[in-house]
Amino acid sequence: MKPSRKAVVAAASGVAVLAALVGCSSSPGSDAGSGKVTITIGNRPTTSDADNRAYYDKQVKAFEKANPDITLKPSETVWDASTFQALVAGGNLPDVLSVPFTEPQGLIARKQVADLTDALKQTKLGGQLNPTVLKVAQDSGGHTYGVPITAYSVGLVYNRDLFTKAGLDPDKPPATWDEVRADAKQIAQKTGAVGYAQLSTKNQGGWMFTTQTYAFGGTIENAAGTKVTFDDTPSKDALQALHDMRWTDQSMGTTTLYDLDSMAQGFAAGKIGMFMSAPDQYSASVVTNGMDPKNFGVGGLPQNGGDHGTLSGGSAEVVNPDATAEQKVAALKWIQFFYLTKYQDQSVAVAQAKAQAADKQPVGLPGLPVMGADQQAKYDEWIKPYVNVPVSNFDPYVKVAADQRIIPEPPAQAQEVYAALDPVVQAVLSDQNADIPSLLSKAATTVQAKLGR
Repeated sequence: MKPSRKAVVAAASGVAVLAALVGCSSSPGSDAGSGKVTITIGNRPTTSDADNRAYYDKQVKAFEKANPDITLKPSETVWDASTFQALVAGGNLPDVLSVPFTEPQGLIARKQVADLTDALKQTKLGGQLNPTVLKVAQDSGGHTYGVPITAYSVGLVYNRDLFTKAGLDPDKPPATWDEVRADAKQIAQKTGAVGYAQLSTKNQGGWMFTTQTYAFGGTIENAAGTKVTFDDTPSKDALQALHDMRWTDQSMGTTTLYDLDSMAQGFAAGKIGMFMSAPDQYSASVVTNGMDPKNFGVGGLPQNGGDHGTLSGGSAEVVNPDATAEQKVAALKWIQFFYLTKYQDQSVAVAQAKAQAADKQPVGLPGLPVMGADQQAKYDEWIKPYVNVPVSNFDPYVKVAADQRIIPEPPAQAQEVYAALDPVVQAVLSDQNADIPSLLSKAATTVQAKLGR
């Protein structure tokens, strides 16, 4: 969830109290003989986003004050797959840039990002990061090429009140897709609500079908992002499960077109028992649509035929492959300062939590942490007095998410893949006689053509 402006301003003022970090030594990337280093940092908000630009610029000044040997040159460059290669070829890539979780593995393979393993040891940041999430930015040898700054993993969001009314245990959401089917049928029969609903529009249908395919042990693309892999048994089984809930059990209702907004509205109104989403769905359900907080529950993503994992997403900071050793360290200090300070400085954590609580935004919302268990525990203790969400309702998710394998989104053309899969999900939910193998085969042909461009 994007932080409120009040929270952002509070965080900015808190960052200024950080003590100066270790300085950098001279290098070819430094001002010769001075011990100073300059780096270009991407993701500066544009002039049309005045509030966030002002916040960003204030952070830059605070960082330079705390680190007088480091000069920052802000850039408005943001990740864009269509322009990234040109930036690399032209030598115009910022020294620090945010990229989505879909990108690090491809960037590593193409040697387009810096190896940060040694620099992380110098800043000690590496030892504080969540090792499970960090794998998104690591190669097979364990070398690290990026720093995750936000992360989520998909689980099963459910209405605890409907579970109780249906005679189900609200503290034990389904852990397998057979259990999802059984619970959805019971909710529909006992309460009249939709037992389970599936996102199906605005690329969100393809996104959640990808998640479900992962849970069934399948993949959407090969690791290189060059070949379609979803026209196989796991994907067929995932669609068959939806078909059977929709047409045999009659537990999915008759509405077949959902996006996140319409899903949140129906869910908050008590008309939907379960759907796949991340824990931050709490904001849309409770804050935006007025759901009673005590009715919101979330568990881990149900699995089928083994513990396969769940889809994850988020952002990671990467560094220019031409950066010097000193620039790498400086880049990590900026990343730590700008994105992760609240996990390392109590005053910043408290200031932000206070501001969010005052703004009636969720505080203490569990999710997939980017920090390791010890550091996350410290942060949780710092903000504990300001927590305003029913944390115990997230226990089923937290217990699973700590160990569940996380799988990034498809590495190539993810949104175009999702767009091609939306109609497949819609067809299965709207046509009882939908030919699942044929639907997947046609979608695979469409997607393969895009991957081959």
